[in-house]
Amino acid sequence: MSRSLRRGALAATAVVFSIASLAACGAGNDAQTLKIKPDNAAASKGDIMVQNALVITGKDRKGSAVVSATLFNEGDKPQTIDAITLPGSKGKVVLKGAEGASGKVTVPAGGSVVLGGKGNPSAVIEGGGEAVKDGDVQKVVFKLSNTGDVELEAFVFPNTGMYAGFGPTEAPAAGPSASGSPAASPSAGPSGSPSGSPAATPSGAASGSPAASPSGSASHAAGH
Repeated sequence: MSRSLRRGALAATAVVFSIASLAACGAGNDAQTLKIKPDNAAASKGDIMVQNALVITGKDRKGSAVVSATLFNEGDKPQTIDAITLPGSKGKVVLKGAEGASGKVTVPAGGSVVLGGKGNPSAVIEGGGEAVKDGDVQKVVFKLSNTGDVELEAFVFPNTGMYAGFGPTEAPAAGPSASGSPAASPSAGPSGSPSGSPAATPSGAASGSPAASPSGSASHAAGH
């Protein structure tokens, strides 16, 4: 009796294990089970699913903040994130591509895009340090080209701990001084020297001196 019970238990265990293995194999990389419902804000509408939405502030209260999220597109056509707004906040969100240029962000068909983090597109909240407060819940609206508005409420966290790599970067503050110097130098050079000298040279020196020089040297050579 005990032997048959043991044999039955082993058989049941083997069946459960095989079913789990087959389910894992059949799921594949695009399985819905991979999109685990997160603890952070999430919402879906039409073909678009937004997960892990957060607002992350920087170290400086007067600096910027960012919206971090992952957007999935389950449709067969790409869509673009045309804008992100923060109702009830004065902060303006500026979308930037992975290369840093401002503009719409594409969510590929059957794929996803991550906002925030190194090498990813970003959604920077100008003056976000003053517009949002750590620990609060902020309403965020993602405006998609085809789906329209996808709304949710995201938690506001500081740029520390597990969110350290997704917050705003403070480095751009030193940029204006570097761009100020080159901007002054080139503008002074071209507007002063080239515009004054070449303008006089073509009409006066160029037409007079060069023309006289070739004809003079030619006649002189002919005399010899």
